[in-house]
Amino acid sequence: MSKMGIGLQMYTVREDANADMEGTLRQIAEMGYEGVEFAGYAGVPAERMREVLDELNLKAIGSHVSLDNLIKDLQGEIAYLKTIGASYAIIPYVGEEVRESTETWQALFDRMRSIAQTMKENGLTLCYHNHAFEFDLKIDGEYVFDAMYTQIDADLLQCEMDLGWVQYAGEDPLAYIAKYAGRLPLLHLKDFREGPKDQPIDTVELGEGDLSLLPIIEAAGKAKVEWIIVEQDRCTNPPLASVRTSREWLKANYN
Repeated sequence: MSKMGIGLQMYTVREDANADMEGTLRQIAEMGYEGVEFAGYAGVPAERMREVLDELNLKAIGSHVSLDNLIKDLQGEIAYLKTIGASYAIIPYVGEEVRESTETWQALFDRMRSIAQTMKENGLTLCYHNHAFEFDLKIDGEYVFDAMYTQIDADLLQCEMDLGWVQYAGEDPLAYIAKYAGRLPLLHLKDFREGPKDQPIDTVELGEGDLSLLPIIEAAGKAKVEWIIVEQDRCTNPPLASVRTSREWLKANYN
């Protein structure tokens, strides 16, 4: 079982990154993160971003890129990713207009297939990052989450699974990791405390919530996950302090 890299989704520290991307990356590297997954670039040119990442020995895992940006400026997004040495472009979220019906989901699948083909031709891989709503509707007897990967070939679309949202949707994270073994290069490790279903998910630092993280990490290794990526949607503590706490938990419990 190969060792997985430890990365950070930059959305967690978005305010710090937007104010000072380079300074924030330096702090993340100092904490011991090995890679970063972007969620915007704070205006930093790709060439400069690559210089900073190389200096800090941080790997650009990939980037969360909105569906709108992938439609309007696919070649620009590809060029940035290739310049910084990233491998993955990840659709992070889709709006309610996409989630209205099986027909709107099917239209998205068709569009994703086209985007993914262009990505593949440029040496990149398209992934999809789930929330809980992909488990609200079924297509041909499968949750939308599963129908997506049934209908789009594995050589075009890979999975970035967010375990916090899988459990929040009432599904078994361990079962889903096993189901997508070999097609799951990126795993968002997110801890949360269960609350009322009509309340926003209460994301917390790793080890402070309800997820059974150690079995999840073990299952991820068996499933050939390449990167464990820490993400916390909202932080009660200062975000950089929160991601430091999560990194220390991983040092104590994984590496």
